[in-house]
Amino acid sequence: MGGMLTASDFARLREVRSRRPHEIVDALRARTRREILGDDDRMFIVAADHPARGALAVGPDATAMADRYDLLDRLATALSRPGVDGVLGTPDIIDDLAALGLLDGKVVVGSMNRGGLRSASFEMDDRFTGYDVQSLIDSRLDFAKTLMRINFDDEGTSATLEATARAVTQAAAARLPIMLEPFVSEWKDGHVVNDLTPDAVIRSIAIAAGLGGSSAYTWMKLPVVADMERVMAATTMPTVLLGGDSPDDPDETFAAWEDALSLPGVRGLTAGRTLLYPPDGDVAAAVDIAARLVHPALI
Repeated sequence: MGGMLTASDFARLREVRSRRPHEIVDALRARTRREILGDDDRMFIVAADHPARGALAVGPDATAMADRYDLLDRLATALSRPGVDGVLGTPDIIDDLAALGLLDGKVVVGSMNRGGLRSASFEMDDRFTGYDVQSLIDSRLDFAKTLMRINFDDEGTSATLEATARAVTQAAAARLPIMLEPFVSEWKDGHVVNDLTPDAVIRSIAIAAGLGGSSAYTWMKLPVVADMERVMAATTMPTVLLGGDSPDDPDETFAAWEDALSLPGVRGLTAGRTLLYPPDGDVAAAVDIAARLVHPALI
């Protein structure tokens, strides 16, 4: 653990939330903003929108992300490291970070649909229960993000597709970049499981790319899978890589990221649990490795 935040930081956060909530709104609106891509046309974002979907597990630890104070401290450590361009989160996470003064000069990505709760019978009907386009604009955030799991055997997918298309149209009208995270998925033993074969990822890209009234502001957020060169040939849209679940072999994961980052169209990396909860507990070291992969010429 980095120990970036103190007991007094958290005491102030609780006081702001209970007595001066307007300061959260003020902090978001007053924060210093920056260009989305760095000087090297790359972007490295740390993700923390998992808890809002009830996904608290990291590896074998079913409640790893349950301690909000611990999570915020890990995020503070990550955001302090060179080469980290920003953060992706739901409103509760983003508001905490804003109140703590950690968002100045960072790219802030708002997570929109978290209604498909993990293992719920309605998981595929992934409602937009987080940010909407108007609240992203009102909060002066820089980017929108949606998760789009496509299950051809579950009717809940159709509502998610429709809502995602609407969000893409609204984001384009507002000139707000929006990243789509598409998967072909299926039910297995009560859980939604994503198909990570290259053909399935390519099919998900084709479906996602056509959503909405304009694709001008659409980005892709894609998993690193086999045959990534063929996967990236499926889209002209700017793409950030998805870090995925915490791996058993971090070195193997970092090597796969490095290879994929060299492909045309790949503009960066968005990773969460892999970096925030590394096996050895050293958040700063894990983040620094990823930052060097994304920004090799700048770090």
